[in-house]
Amino acid sequence: MTQAAPRTDVEAARRYSEAFSLLKSQIARVIVGQEAVVEEMMLALGARGHAILVGVPGLAKTLLVRTLAQALQLDFQRIQFTPDLMPADITGSEVLHTDPASGERSFRFLRGPLFANLVLADEINRTPPKTQAALLEAMQERQVTVGGRRHALPEPFFVLATQNPIEQEGTYPLPEAALDRFLFLIKVDYPEAGEEAEILRRTTGSEEQSVEPVLSAAELAHMQALVRSVPVADSLLDYAVALSRASRPSDPSAPAYVKQWVTWGAGPRASQNLVLAAKARALLRGRFHVAAEDIAALAPSVLRHRILTNFAAEAEGVTSDAVVARLLQSVEPHRSALDGDRAAGIGS
Repeated sequence: MTQAAPRTDVEAARRYSEAFSLLKSQIARVIVGQEAVVEEMMLALGARGHAILVGVPGLAKTLLVRTLAQALQLDFQRIQFTPDLMPADITGSEVLHTDPASGERSFRFLRGPLFANLVLADEINRTPPKTQAALLEAMQERQVTVGGRRHALPEPFFVLATQNPIEQEGTYPLPEAALDRFLFLIKVDYPEAGEEAEILRRTTGSEEQSVEPVLSAAELAHMQALVRSVPVADSLLDYAVALSRASRPSDPSAPAYVKQWVTWGAGPRASQNLVLAAKARALLRGRFHVAAEDIAALAPSVLRHRILTNFAAEAEGVTSDAVVARLLQSVEPHRSALDGDRAAGIGS
């Protein structure tokens, strides 16, 4: 049985859910559909993580990120990643400054576009590894190093990157170690027919939709702290660990299909991100406890970019998403976790 959360915790979860519902409604004034994508972006914010949005051109990925920044009252910067982009172009650089009064010369650091709360790394795979590495330091350490000096980035700090799954010629795919820094890899799909018709109505008329800010940076920081305080049963921690370990072909718990199709599986950071994202999802639904359903629902977006399939899988048309789907079927949560879900009225 799951012990009932104190009244103050239940109230905090309710306020969290209401705040993000308000945020979602503001985004919906500009963005049609893509509800699952919007929710996962909000989960990444709550869990203090970064995300990659993968989709073909024209699906409003850039507009979605910009709208989110407007609704959050965050300083927003968009960086268009190109083959000639250098690390100093995003981190900033030291320039020689001459004092007009004394004539004294000194170096001053001029901040680059990374010094913002929300950074859109547009088409991140089109810039060389050297520039990608500068971005990844900022993502992991929340700081940049220029001229041997460290410069802290503002809080909160998020990177939402985009990738185009087509036209891969001349690109620089992110290595596995870089992909592991992203909490989610979010797939942005085509809209439904009715949604596409609504997009046409909105974008071909004279009326422009505006977004009102609903959350400040300080309020968002408070919500992030609340996410960390959500309790998780040991059985659910074991479930997250079991999913990650089962994806590793060298692990004794790995199923035969993983050994057949996977070269490299998810590391410990995947388990951490599963739990953090599940905490944020529980709050988003007004609960102050994590359920097995939260972890299972987020496993595809957390694991798909951390599982490297091999040539045998490619030959059979097996993707990392297919591997995750089978893992969710073969790796079951502990009985006590399912009992807790049923006691809370979650799932079947």
